[in-house]
Amino acid sequence: MFQRIHFISGLPRSGSTLLAALLRQNPRFHADMSGPLAGLFTSLLGDMSERNEFSMFIDEGKRQRVLRGLFENFYADASADVVFDTNRGWCVRMPALATLFPQSKVIACVRHVPWIVDSVERLIRQNAFQPSAIFNYSPGGTVYTRANGIAGSDGLLGFAYDALKEAFYGEHANRLMLVQYETLVSQPAKALAAIYDFIGEPTYPHNVDQVEYDATAFDTKAGTPGLHAVRPKVEARERESILPPDLFRRFENDAFWRDPGLNPRGVRIV
Repeated sequence: MFQRIHFISGLPRSGSTLLAALLRQNPRFHADMSGPLAGLFTSLLGDMSERNEFSMFIDEGKRQRVLRGLFENFYADASADVVFDTNRGWCVRMPALATLFPQSKVIACVRHVPWIVDSVERLIRQNAFQPSAIFNYSPGGTVYTRANGIAGSDGLLGFAYDALKEAFYGEHANRLMLVQYETLVSQPAKALAAIYDFIGEPTYPHNVDQVEYDATAFDTKAGTPGLHAVRPKVEARERESILPPDLFRRFENDAFWRDPGLNPRGVRIV
């Protein structure tokens, strides 16, 4: 059984899979792409609520033990000392995670927002003959409707963005750390050192020139080959945006974490 658990969350297309691929190089760590635990957690919460006719038999202590057992049983075969579970939904579960796992931290991956929209659009165009699960396999729409769709409150980006702000300004913000994609790809050693310091673990000599991760089967099923692709070498790559200029500008000022004046709780940002 793992000794500690931490959580990777944040915005889509912002390096969470790359971060997991790097962390799992450490033999003491288990890390992976986004998984099903957050969804199972939410379903269990609902099933143990008053909508269940037997809810009178489920008190607060039982709820917590059932939910903690979900993690313990899911990772029962993990040989690692430290587990990182990845899901964009964890930012809205900060109070629950603080109670269930008092030692846990949440590492949120973020990225300049217009480049997230650009990255999604680039994936869609690269897979022009495969409708994506991101848009419920719909083959229609324009770059504008797709941007509006992911930016909506229930969209791929919109939900994660709102969840991030909830955690960033919430009462458990001291348990949160933001890792900027721009830092992760240009200064991976700096980003990793900050993460190790944040979670209180001894550092490990990661190889940023030989990173391995393969989610081909998952991405193909999602109709989005390349969705979780990780390049072998961690490096920043300059490119021009494929978004229309007005659409790029629409999201240009959304990276609130870049303004120190908007960080009243002193969330650590690297």
